[in-house]
Amino acid sequence: MPRNNEPSLTAYVAEFIVGTHASDIPADVMHLGKRSILDGIGLALAGSVAESGHIVRKYLRSLGCATTKGSTVIGSSMKLPARFAAFANGVAIHADDYDDTQLAVAKDRVYGLLTHPTAPALPPVLAIGERDGRTGRDVLTAYQIAVEVETKISEAINPRHYQDGFHSTATVGAIAAGAGAARLLGFNHEQTRRTLAIAASQAAGLRENFGTMTKPFHAGRACESGVIAAELARLGFTATPIILEAGRGFFKAAGGGYDPQAIDGKLGNPWTFAFPGVSIKPHPSGSLTHPGMGLMLNLILDHNIKPVEIKQVSVGVNRQNVNALIHNRPTNELQAKFSMQFCMAILLLRRKAGLAEFTGEVVNRPDVKAMIEKIDYGVHPEAEAAGYEKMTTLIDIDLTDGRRISGRADFGKGSPANPMSDDELATKFRECAAWGRLPRANAEKVITAVFNLEKLKNVRELTKLLQTGARSHSQAKSPAVRKRK
Repeated sequence: MPRNNEPSLTAYVAEFIVGTHASDIPADVMHLGKRSILDGIGLALAGSVAESGHIVRKYLRSLGCATTKGSTVIGSSMKLPARFAAFANGVAIHADDYDDTQLAVAKDRVYGLLTHPTAPALPPVLAIGERDGRTGRDVLTAYQIAVEVETKISEAINPRHYQDGFHSTATVGAIAAGAGAARLLGFNHEQTRRTLAIAASQAAGLRENFGTMTKPFHAGRACESGVIAAELARLGFTATPIILEAGRGFFKAAGGGYDPQAIDGKLGNPWTFAFPGVSIKPHPSGSLTHPGMGLMLNLILDHNIKPVEIKQVSVGVNRQNVNALIHNRPTNELQAKFSMQFCMAILLLRRKAGLAEFTGEVVNRPDVKAMIEKIDYGVHPEAEAAGYEKMTTLIDIDLTDGRRISGRADFGKGSPANPMSDDELATKFRECAAWGRLPRANAEKVITAVFNLEKLKNVRELTKLLQTGARSHSQAKSPAVRKRK
């Protein structure tokens, strides 16, 4: 309930941020959070060698603010003030669109389109935690609180927010970043409310930028906005105490309103990690591709389908899927992440879709382009009727011998309905760490450290393992070069 029975949603959220103790978070929720933290760190390593990572570090070097006592830019030797390290790491986590995704509760809220929880929540608390020498338990608790605030706000805001073009990882992510920073800095209720208001006034990010470097920029900027908000609030910067619910506040301005029942009294009740859960991606592409990708791969393997046998493929989804996967004929790897046609085509040709498949060189191969032309993708009434909290995908594969092979999937691998095991997650982390050129010995130490995060006396024990002399793949002499076309 709001503090002192004050009828304010912002007060209720601030009460949760300030008053929640690590002991209030169930053990299974803590473990699920550590899984997403490990995933996020691996993706920051992989994203550090994307061209966007190279550009971000070049930009940050130009500011002349590097310091030996700052916060680590993961996958590099750079240390920067916390706001800039959080920015760089947020961009890197989201660079490959390989990061975790929030599931929806209500049928009109869209599965996988609410937020990417970890990208805006982890970098701020990791950067501040490293700077201030905080314990792993402190950082883990602040991260859990940030994710919970982020996911409940995303669930509550009217779906128009996303449908009309806002990117919720960017907008709600800024508020989440502020929540985590406020918690880690030990703010009181009044400071926390001001932090939320300053963060919300920085909330921005438009979905038209999907398929470009500006999509991961959204996540990085949300991280930085949260740190700025907290640091200004700490110095006494003023802001409204009712930013969420006010008639000219976040919910009204950004979404036209919200559902109070989706957030009031719901923070930590249940924790989002427990229900409806968070998906961890098996492929570096938009989450809405994943049910179809898992289904397609199963059909290919079960029936030993060869590329030369493909006559036509039909992929049916709901309209929210089509509204997000906008690149029907991609010309680079960033567009390919939001192309159902590419994701189907590459599985039909290679039977896998990992970091090495999402490169400009692969996207523009003649056989890939030819296979894309055989794939029909659009709205299917059965998928539309299933509800947006699912990403129902129906596939019909017509073969040259006259056979038709069909299937349906509501969720993909990595979702709570079909989760990755801890071992599978560790394998993904190792692959991402290797892509980011982290030494294997360090990678193994990171896995151990994250799964025992609450035992670290200083989170610097973890961040020191994440430093490399990484260059971008576009600069490095490696067969894994990611060509930007």
